[in-house]
Amino acid sequence: MAKVGYERVQEIEDPELATKRTRALYQAKGYSADWIEKRIRGIAIREELTDEWKNRGAKEQIEYAILTAEISKATFGMTPSEYKEFKNLKRENLRDHMTDLELIFSMLGERATTEITQTSNSQGFSKLKRDAKDGGKIAGDAKKALEKKTAKKVSIDKNYLEKPENKKSLE
Repeated sequence: MAKVGYERVQEIEDPELATKRTRALYQAKGYSADWIEKRIRGIAIREELTDEWKNRGAKEQIEYAILTAEISKATFGMTPSEYKEFKNLKRENLRDHMTDLELIFSMLGERATTEITQTSNSQGFSKLKRDAKDGGKIAGDAKKALEKKTAKKVSIDKNYLEKPENKKSLE
């Protein structure tokens, strides 16, 4: 317990240590380096967005959940809880079970929302909610365009790590 506490104090002093630890955990679970980089970048984009929401009037945890659900609905046609059900996940983190494209479109929706909120100088929950819908729609439109061009669905019901990537290469 003391060792874990010491490691967390070190991470506070040097946040790069936390990133390295996160990368190591994902590698141990079988994720590829490319996927890990997208996931780490997605975490940073999400943090930027939630900081923006906090600074512009989102207060309650339920407000963050509603705003996130608006982006997800506009991007994927599902709220995060519906998406977890679609992927047959119980307590697992949804993003840890997304493919590269699912992560990319999640990031696009969240980054677009941040840009819209900043450009519009939105304040208050109702304006943030409108921005979340608009940012999610940008990602949703891009997703639909890709699906039309490739004739493949971006949102898949398979659990991304049913078979870890490091095991796939051995077949």
